[in-house]
Amino acid sequence: MKKLVLLFFFVLLHTSFTQREITWVAIGDSITYLNEHPDETGNRITKGYMTGVVEKLPAFHYVNKGYNGWTAVKIATDIEKLNIPSADVYSIFLGTNDWWGSRPLGTLADYENNTGVATVQGSFRVIINKLRSLNAQAKIVLITPMQRVDFVYINNYKNNAFGSYKEKNGQHLEQFADAIVAIAKKEGIPVVDLYHKKGMDHANLVRFKYLKDPATGQYKKFSYPDFVDVPFNPTTDEYPYPVEASHLTYDGLHPSDEGYEMITKELVKIFKKW
Repeated sequence: MKKLVLLFFFVLLHTSFTQREITWVAIGDSITYLNEHPDETGNRITKGYMTGVVEKLPAFHYVNKGYNGWTAVKIATDIEKLNIPSADVYSIFLGTNDWWGSRPLGTLADYENNTGVATVQGSFRVIINKLRSLNAQAKIVLITPMQRVDFVYINNYKNNAFGSYKEKNGQHLEQFADAIVAIAKKEGIPVVDLYHKKGMDHANLVRFKYLKDPATGQYKKFSYPDFVDVPFNPTTDEYPYPVEASHLTYDGLHPSDEGYEMITKELVKIFKKW
């Protein structure tokens, strides 16, 4: 009997000090996808935000559901094909490709009325409904898009895009960020608002852009916003973001290690409560 009592207390003690494993599914675009694909960044990064989070919170185990170049509309459209597993925690980090791809943002009413994938806000409702069908008790956190400056893909210079300092087809990226914040507020769920985070503004995304000075034809380091109207020729010009140009991004859009660390810290603040 004495041995049974001791065994009971040993098991109880062991259970008390053993952390429960928490499954986290991260849904997103290339910023999420690249966590497992640093080779596609020219090895400009060493780890993404998911790896950073689980290093700080070992009880968390993540599943990467990031899709390179995808939009919230595309995720919602294909949601039943993505094999998203049941999890304890879900994060949704989308919106920047919807803005660049000129997907209609819609209104909060599209979210409230579950109008479907014709708009970004309707698409968020489709995604969140699916996650709740997988686990009604799961925690959900939304992440807004970051600001962005001129993106040039490191592996194909012809794949480039101007930054969020101006509108694209009548929509500002900030509107997408504000909509995601409004959805989170309506649902009473946490949101990491990267777009408005202090220190993540346009001026801090890259240290400079290396371009030919139109006046002299010589290469020059242009800081933001001076580089905004300086032309870049993807066929003949050098890559405009050498390693030393990296700050919070390495290419004007995708986070550097420093940028990923800032995202990691924001998620850890929320996740450690769970």
